[in-house]
Amino acid sequence: MSRAALIVIDVQESFRHTPFWSEADLPAFKGALLRLDAGCRARGVPVVHVFHVGQSGPFAEASGHVRALDWLPGSPDALFHKHTHNAFTDTGLDLYLRRGRVERLIIAGIRTEQCCETTARVGADIGYQVDFVSEATLTFAMTDRRSALTHTASEIKAHTELVLADRFARVCTVEECLAHLGECDA
Repeated sequence: MSRAALIVIDVQESFRHTPFWSEADLPAFKGALLRLDAGCRARGVPVVHVFHVGQSGPFAEASGHVRALDWLPGSPDALFHKHTHNAFTDTGLDLYLRRGRVERLIIAGIRTEQCCETTARVGADIGYQVDFVSEATLTFAMTDRRSALTHTASEIKAHTELVLADRFARVCTVEECLAHLGECDA
């Protein structure tokens, strides 16, 4: 059996204080992440929270916003702060996972194409199997400065799934991820 850990990335109050924050996709994301979190906890899968800490603005510790969004279940098995896009660089996460004999990462959180994707790529590169639960990630529309073309959150998620699938991760739904965990327990 491959021991798994749920890595919940940057589901933090900081984002609500950014100019690009949108609650348009929040209900679906929240529902998916809560189902994933509950399913993992019920199966004894460790839940790890990772928060981004920046030098200034809403991601600086002094802002008071580097804390979980109020609906995210508390009491993670571990909490790490990161200063880069991936959850591994200088955080102690890899050591924690290896000591726990974790082989499979379940990736969820905010932003799909940034910290979630980057963590999935780095995790795969350093030897973990990765489940990227796209519906339990959240992102926001972005406008290309050069072309002025705006990419919707759905388009960004679809592109992230395309580049990760079968290269860096198994892209799956909450239900597929939890069913796979159940198969591993059998």
